[in-house]
Amino acid sequence: MTSKEARRLLVPVADSVTLRNTVAYAVEEAAAASDGAPATIHFVVFESARAVDPTGPADLGEDRELLDRVSVWADEDRAGQEASVEVELAVVGADRYLFSPDQYADALADYAVAHDVDRVVLDPEYDPGSGAPMLWPLETELQRRDLDVEEAPVERPRRQTVLGRTGTARKYVAIFGASYLFYQALGAWTTFDLVTGGLTAGLVAALLAPIVFGHQPSLTRLAVQTVRLAVYAPYLLWEIAKANLQIAYVVLHPSLPIDPEMVEFDAAVWGDTPVTTLANSITLTPGTLTVDVTEQSFVVHSLTEATRDGLFEGSLERAVRFVFWGRAAARIPSPRERGEEGDDG
Repeated sequence: MTSKEARRLLVPVADSVTLRNTVAYAVEEAAAASDGAPATIHFVVFESARAVDPTGPADLGEDRELLDRVSVWADEDRAGQEASVEVELAVVGADRYLFSPDQYADALADYAVAHDVDRVVLDPEYDPGSGAPMLWPLETELQRRDLDVEEAPVERPRRQTVLGRTGTARKYVAIFGASYLFYQALGAWTTFDLVTGGLTAGLVAALLAPIVFGHQPSLTRLAVQTVRLAVYAPYLLWEIAKANLQIAYVVLHPSLPIDPEMVEFDAAVWGDTPVTTLANSITLTPGTLTVDVTEQSFVVHSLTEATRDGLFEGSLERAVRFVFWGRAAARIPSPRERGEEGDDG
Protein backbone atom coordinates (compact mmCIF):
# COMPACT_ATOMS: atom_id res chain seq x y z
CA MET A 1 0.00 0.00 0.00
CA THR A 2 1.33 3.46 -0.87
CA SER A 3 -1.67 5.66 -0.13
CA LYS A 4 -1.63 8.39 2.51
CA GLU A 5 -3.79 6.25 4.75
CA ALA A 6 -1.43 3.29 4.48
CA ARG A 7 1.40 5.45 5.78
CA ARG A 8 -0.56 6.01 9.00
CA LEU A 9 -0.93 2.84 11.06
CA LEU A 10 -2.84 2.44 14.29
CA VAL A 11 -1.60 -0.26 16.66
CA PRO A 12 -3.53 -0.80 19.91
CA VAL A 13 -1.18 -2.35 22.45
CA ALA A 14 -1.53 -4.36 25.64
CA ASP A 15 1.02 -6.46 27.47
CA SER A 16 1.28 -9.80 25.67
CA VAL A 17 3.83 -12.41 24.64
CA THR A 18 3.58 -11.35 20.99
CA LEU A 19 3.68 -7.58 21.48
CA ARG A 20 7.39 -7.22 20.74
CA ASN A 21 7.07 -8.97 17.38
CA THR A 22 3.92 -6.99 16.57
CA VAL A 23 5.81 -3.73 17.07
CA ALA A 24 8.58 -4.94 14.76
CA TYR A 25 6.05 -5.94 12.11
CA ALA A 26 4.28 -2.56 12.31
CA VAL A 27 7.56 -0.68 11.85
CA GLU A 28 8.45 -2.87 8.88
CA GLU A 29 5.05 -2.32 7.26
CA ALA A 30 5.15 1.44 7.83
CA ALA A 31 8.62 1.65 6.31
CA ALA A 32 7.55 -0.39 3.29
CA ALA A 33 4.52 1.86 2.72
CA SER A 34 6.37 5.18 3.19
CA ASP A 35 7.23 5.57 -0.54
CA GLY A 36 9.76 8.28 0.26
CA ALA A 37 7.47 10.21 2.59
CA PRO A 38 7.44 9.90 6.40
CA ALA A 39 5.18 7.17 7.76
CA THR A 40 3.58 7.35 11.18
CA ILE A 41 2.64 4.60 13.61
CA HIS A 42 0.19 5.43 16.38
CA PHE A 43 0.67 3.08 19.34
CA VAL A 44 -2.28 3.46 21.71
CA VAL A 45 -3.17 1.79 24.97
CA PHE A 46 -6.59 1.81 26.61
CA GLU A 47 -6.52 3.41 30.01
CA SER A 48 -6.83 0.56 32.50
CA ALA A 49 -6.99 2.93 35.47
CA ARG A 50 -10.36 3.86 36.91
CA ALA A 51 -10.71 7.07 38.88
CA VAL A 52 -12.73 5.11 41.44
CA ASP A 53 -10.18 2.31 41.76
CA PRO A 54 -7.61 2.63 44.58
CA THR A 55 -5.00 1.11 42.26
CA GLY A 56 -5.88 3.54 39.46
CA PRO A 57 -2.73 5.70 39.60
CA ALA A 58 -0.52 2.62 39.64
CA ASP A 59 -2.42 1.09 36.71
CA LEU A 60 -2.11 4.31 34.72
CA GLY A 61 1.61 4.32 35.45
CA GLU A 62 1.82 0.78 34.06
CA ASP A 63 0.00 1.94 30.91
CA ARG A 64 2.57 4.67 30.32
CA GLU A 65 5.44 2.30 31.11
CA LEU A 66 4.09 -0.07 28.46
CA LEU A 67 4.06 2.75 25.90
CA ASP A 68 7.62 3.70 26.87
CA ARG A 69 8.68 0.09 26.34
CA VAL A 70 6.96 0.04 22.93
CA SER A 71 8.71 3.29 22.02
CA VAL A 72 12.12 1.78 22.83
CA TRP A 73 11.35 -1.28 20.73
CA ALA A 74 10.17 0.88 17.84
CA ASP A 75 13.37 2.94 18.01
CA GLU A 76 15.42 -0.25 17.80
CA ASP A 77 13.47 -1.42 14.74
CA ARG A 78 13.52 1.97 13.03
CA ALA A 79 17.31 2.02 13.25
CA GLY A 80 17.42 -0.77 10.70
CA GLN A 81 15.07 0.93 8.23
CA GLU A 82 16.06 3.35 5.49
CA ALA A 83 12.61 4.93 5.33
CA SER A 84 11.47 7.58 7.80
CA VAL A 85 9.03 6.20 10.38
CA GLU A 86 7.60 8.41 13.11
CA VAL A 87 6.02 7.09 16.30
CA GLU A 88 3.09 8.59 18.22
CA LEU A 89 2.07 7.33 21.66
CA ALA A 90 -1.33 7.85 23.29
CA VAL A 91 -3.51 6.64 26.16
CA VAL A 92 -7.16 6.42 25.06
CA GLY A 93 -10.51 5.54 26.59
CA ALA A 94 -10.32 7.77 29.66
CA ASP A 95 -13.46 9.69 28.73
CA ARG A 96 -15.89 6.79 28.33
CA TYR A 97 -17.12 3.50 29.77
CA LEU A 98 -15.73 0.55 27.83
CA PHE A 99 -17.49 -2.78 28.18
CA SER A 100 -17.74 -4.67 24.92
CA PRO A 101 -15.83 -5.04 21.63
CA ASP A 102 -18.07 -2.54 19.85
CA GLN A 103 -17.30 0.14 22.45
CA TYR A 104 -13.57 -0.49 22.22
CA ALA A 105 -13.95 -0.35 18.43
CA ASP A 106 -15.78 2.98 18.70
CA ALA A 107 -12.91 4.45 20.71
CA LEU A 108 -10.33 3.20 18.20
CA ALA A 109 -12.41 4.38 15.24
CA ASP A 110 -12.75 7.86 16.76
CA TYR A 111 -8.99 8.01 17.22
CA ALA A 112 -8.43 6.80 13.66
CA VAL A 113 -10.70 9.49 12.25
CA ALA A 114 -9.08 12.19 14.35
CA HIS A 115 -5.61 11.20 13.11
CA ASP A 116 -6.50 10.32 9.52
CA VAL A 117 -5.75 6.60 9.96
CA ASP A 118 -7.42 3.86 7.93
CA ARG A 119 -5.24 0.86 8.68
CA VAL A 120 -5.13 -0.98 12.00
CA VAL A 121 -2.58 -3.64 12.92
CA LEU A 122 -3.68 -5.94 15.75
CA ASP A 123 -1.48 -8.03 18.00
CA PRO A 124 -2.77 -11.65 17.68
CA GLU A 125 -2.75 -11.92 21.50
CA TYR A 126 -4.29 -8.49 22.02
CA ASP A 127 -6.59 -8.09 25.02
CA PRO A 128 -7.26 -4.53 26.27
CA GLY A 129 -8.16 -5.78 29.75
CA SER A 130 -11.86 -6.54 29.29
CA GLY A 131 -11.44 -9.87 31.06
CA ALA A 132 -11.32 -12.26 28.10
CA PRO A 133 -9.51 -12.44 24.74
CA MET A 134 -11.57 -10.50 22.21
CA LEU A 135 -9.42 -10.17 19.08
CA TRP A 136 -11.89 -11.74 16.66
CA PRO A 137 -14.98 -9.69 17.63
CA LEU A 138 -12.88 -6.51 17.94
CA GLU A 139 -11.47 -7.09 14.47
CA THR A 140 -15.00 -7.60 13.15
CA GLU A 141 -16.27 -4.43 14.82
CA LEU A 142 -13.39 -2.39 13.39
CA GLN A 143 -14.08 -3.69 9.89
CA ARG A 144 -17.71 -2.63 10.25
CA ARG A 145 -16.39 0.89 10.75
CA ASP A 146 -14.65 0.82 7.35
CA LEU A 147 -11.18 0.38 8.79
CA ASP A 148 -8.55 -1.78 7.08
CA VAL A 149 -7.70 -4.29 9.81
CA GLU A 150 -4.86 -6.79 9.78
CA GLU A 151 -3.68 -9.24 12.40
CA ALA A 152 0.11 -9.15 12.65
CA PRO A 153 1.42 -12.45 11.22
CA VAL A 154 3.73 -13.21 14.14
CA GLU A 155 4.41 -16.58 15.71
CA ARG A 156 2.46 -17.31 18.86
CA PRO A 157 4.26 -19.18 21.64
CA ARG A 158 2.66 -22.20 23.17
CA ARG A 159 0.16 -21.21 25.86
CA GLN A 160 0.69 -22.25 29.42
CA THR A 161 -2.38 -23.83 30.96
CA VAL A 162 -4.05 -22.26 33.96
CA LEU A 163 -2.71 -25.10 36.13
CA GLY A 164 0.76 -23.87 35.39
CA ARG A 165 0.36 -20.67 37.40
CA THR A 166 2.41 -20.36 40.55
CA GLY A 167 1.13 -19.95 44.06
CA THR A 168 2.54 -17.27 46.36
CA ALA A 169 2.33 -16.64 50.09
CA ARG A 170 -0.28 -13.92 49.57
CA LYS A 171 -2.44 -16.23 47.47
CA TYR A 172 -2.26 -19.00 50.05
CA VAL A 173 -3.08 -16.62 52.90
CA ALA A 174 -6.03 -15.11 51.01
CA ILE A 175 -7.54 -18.49 50.08
CA PHE A 176 -6.91 -19.97 53.52
CA GLY A 177 -8.51 -16.99 55.29
CA ALA A 178 -11.59 -16.93 53.07
CA SER A 179 -12.07 -20.71 53.33
CA TYR A 180 -11.55 -20.77 57.10
CA LEU A 181 -14.03 -17.95 57.75
CA PHE A 182 -16.60 -19.56 55.47
CA TYR A 183 -16.18 -22.90 57.27
CA GLN A 184 -16.63 -21.28 60.67
CA ALA A 185 -19.67 -19.33 59.46
CA LEU A 186 -21.36 -22.67 58.77
CA GLY A 187 -20.26 -24.21 62.06
CA ALA A 188 -20.58 -23.52 65.78
CA TRP A 189 -17.05 -22.29 66.59
CA THR A 190 -16.35 -25.38 68.68
CA THR A 191 -12.86 -26.81 69.15
CA PHE A 192 -13.68 -29.52 66.64
CA ASP A 193 -14.82 -26.94 64.06
CA LEU A 194 -11.75 -24.77 64.66
CA VAL A 195 -9.41 -27.71 64.06
CA THR A 196 -11.23 -29.27 61.11
CA GLY A 197 -11.78 -25.81 59.62
CA GLY A 198 -8.02 -25.21 59.67
CA LEU A 199 -7.33 -28.55 58.01
CA THR A 200 -10.01 -27.98 55.36
CA ALA A 201 -8.90 -24.42 54.64
CA GLY A 202 -5.29 -25.59 54.36
CA LEU A 203 -6.26 -28.25 51.82
CA VAL A 204 -8.33 -25.75 49.81
CA ALA A 205 -5.47 -23.24 49.82
CA ALA A 206 -2.97 -25.87 48.69
CA LEU A 207 -5.16 -26.93 45.77
CA LEU A 208 -6.60 -23.59 44.63
CA ALA A 209 -4.04 -20.89 45.46
CA PRO A 210 -2.05 -21.39 42.22
CA ILE A 211 -5.12 -21.04 40.00
CA VAL A 212 -7.70 -18.79 41.67
CA PHE A 213 -5.95 -15.46 41.21
CA GLY A 214 -4.77 -14.21 37.83
CA HIS A 215 -2.70 -11.52 39.58
CA GLN A 216 -1.12 -11.08 42.96
CA PRO A 217 -3.83 -10.22 45.51
CA SER A 218 -3.44 -7.28 47.86
CA LEU A 219 -4.21 -8.51 51.38
CA THR A 220 -4.89 -4.96 52.57
CA ARG A 221 -7.35 -4.39 49.77
CA LEU A 222 -9.02 -7.75 50.37
CA ALA A 223 -9.40 -6.88 54.05
CA VAL A 224 -11.02 -3.54 53.21
CA GLN A 225 -13.36 -5.21 50.72
CA THR A 226 -14.32 -7.80 53.32
CA VAL A 227 -15.33 -5.04 55.74
CA ARG A 228 -17.37 -3.34 53.02
CA LEU A 229 -18.95 -6.69 52.18
CA ALA A 230 -20.06 -6.99 55.81
CA VAL A 231 -21.81 -3.63 55.36
CA TYR A 232 -23.28 -4.71 52.02
CA ALA A 233 -24.80 -7.96 53.35
CA PRO A 234 -27.49 -6.34 55.56
CA TYR A 235 -28.20 -3.82 52.82
CA LEU A 236 -28.81 -6.67 50.37
CA LEU A 237 -31.04 -8.43 52.90
CA TRP A 238 -33.04 -5.22 53.28
CA GLU A 239 -33.47 -4.94 49.51
CA ILE A 240 -34.56 -8.60 49.38
CA ALA A 241 -37.11 -7.99 52.17
CA LYS A 242 -38.57 -4.95 50.39
CA ALA A 243 -38.79 -6.83 47.10
CA ASN A 244 -40.51 -9.73 48.85
CA LEU A 245 -43.23 -7.40 50.12
CA GLN A 246 -43.69 -5.88 46.65
CA ILE A 247 -43.98 -9.27 44.99
CA ALA A 248 -46.32 -10.53 47.73
CA TYR A 249 -48.60 -7.56 47.05
CA VAL A 250 -48.58 -8.33 43.31
CA VAL A 251 -49.33 -12.02 43.85
CA LEU A 252 -52.13 -11.36 46.33
CA HIS A 253 -53.72 -8.57 44.30
CA PRO A 254 -56.94 -9.73 42.58
CA SER A 255 -55.89 -8.39 39.18
CA LEU A 256 -52.34 -9.83 39.43
CA PRO A 257 -50.66 -6.67 38.03
CA ILE A 258 -47.55 -8.24 36.54
CA ASP A 259 -45.74 -6.95 33.47
CA PRO A 260 -42.88 -9.37 32.69
CA GLU A 261 -40.18 -8.07 30.39
CA MET A 262 -36.56 -8.80 29.46
CA VAL A 263 -34.27 -5.79 29.81
CA GLU A 264 -30.63 -5.24 28.90
CA PHE A 265 -28.13 -2.78 30.30
CA ASP A 266 -24.38 -2.33 30.71
CA ALA A 267 -23.32 -2.22 34.35
CA ALA A 268 -20.43 -0.01 35.43
CA VAL A 269 -18.58 -2.85 37.16
CA TRP A 270 -15.36 -4.48 36.00
CA GLY A 271 -13.85 -7.88 36.68
CA ASP A 272 -15.22 -11.37 37.22
CA THR A 273 -15.87 -11.09 40.96
CA PRO A 274 -17.74 -7.72 40.92
CA VAL A 275 -19.81 -8.77 37.89
CA THR A 276 -20.68 -12.12 39.51
CA THR A 277 -21.59 -10.39 42.77
CA LEU A 278 -23.96 -8.01 41.01
CA ALA A 279 -25.52 -10.78 38.89
CA ASN A 280 -26.20 -12.94 41.95
CA SER A 281 -27.51 -9.99 43.94
CA ILE A 282 -30.02 -9.21 41.20
CA THR A 283 -31.13 -12.85 41.10
CA LEU A 284 -31.50 -13.02 44.89
CA THR A 285 -33.83 -10.02 44.82
CA PRO A 286 -37.41 -11.24 44.14
CA GLY A 287 -38.88 -9.98 40.89
CA THR A 288 -35.62 -9.98 38.92
CA LEU A 289 -33.58 -12.82 37.46
CA THR A 290 -30.21 -12.48 35.75
CA VAL A 291 -30.56 -14.51 32.56
CA ASP A 292 -27.25 -13.80 30.85
CA VAL A 293 -24.07 -11.82 31.42
CA THR A 294 -21.50 -11.06 28.74
CA GLU A 295 -18.59 -9.07 30.17
CA GLN A 296 -20.53 -6.13 31.69
CA SER A 297 -23.69 -6.54 29.58
CA PHE A 298 -26.60 -7.88 31.65
CA VAL A 299 -29.83 -9.48 30.42
CA VAL A 300 -32.39 -9.53 33.24
CA HIS A 301 -35.96 -10.81 33.43
CA SER A 302 -38.09 -8.35 35.39
CA LEU A 303 -41.55 -9.19 36.69
CA THR A 304 -42.99 -5.70 37.19
CA GLU A 305 -42.33 -2.10 36.19
CA ALA A 306 -41.23 -1.37 39.76
CA THR A 307 -38.50 -4.02 39.59
CA ARG A 308 -37.29 -2.56 36.29
CA ASP A 309 -37.16 0.90 37.86
CA GLY A 310 -35.00 -0.53 40.63
CA LEU A 311 -32.57 -1.97 38.10
CA PHE A 312 -32.17 1.26 36.17
CA GLU A 313 -31.91 3.34 39.33
CA GLY A 314 -28.81 1.25 40.00
CA SER A 315 -28.99 0.92 43.81
CA LEU A 316 -27.51 -2.59 43.81
CA GLU A 317 -24.95 -1.62 41.19
CA ARG A 318 -23.80 1.32 43.32
CA ALA A 319 -23.59 -0.88 46.40
CA VAL A 320 -21.46 -3.47 44.60
CA ARG A 321 -19.12 -0.74 43.36
CA PHE A 322 -18.82 0.49 46.96
CA VAL A 323 -17.75 -2.98 48.06
CA PHE A 324 -14.95 -3.27 45.52
CA TRP A 325 -13.87 0.35 44.94
CA GLY A 326 -15.17 2.51 47.75
CA ARG A 327 -17.36 5.60 48.08
CA ALA A 328 -16.10 7.33 44.95
CA ALA A 329 -17.32 4.40 42.84
CA ALA A 330 -20.81 4.70 44.28
CA ARG A 331 -21.13 8.14 42.70
CA ILE A 332 -20.79 6.86 39.14
CA PRO A 333 -24.03 7.58 37.22
CA SER A 334 -26.76 4.94 37.35
CA PRO A 335 -27.82 2.96 34.24
CA ARG A 336 -30.73 5.40 33.82
CA GLU A 337 -28.41 8.39 34.02
CA ARG A 338 -26.07 6.73 31.51
CA GLY A 339 -28.96 6.28 29.08
CA GLU A 340 -29.23 2.49 29.39
CA GLU A 341 -32.98 2.45 30.04
CA GLY A 342 -33.94 2.16 26.40
CA ASP A 343 -32.28 -1.25 25.96
CA ASP A 344 -35.34 -3.44 26.39
CA GLY A 345 -35.47 -7.02 25.19
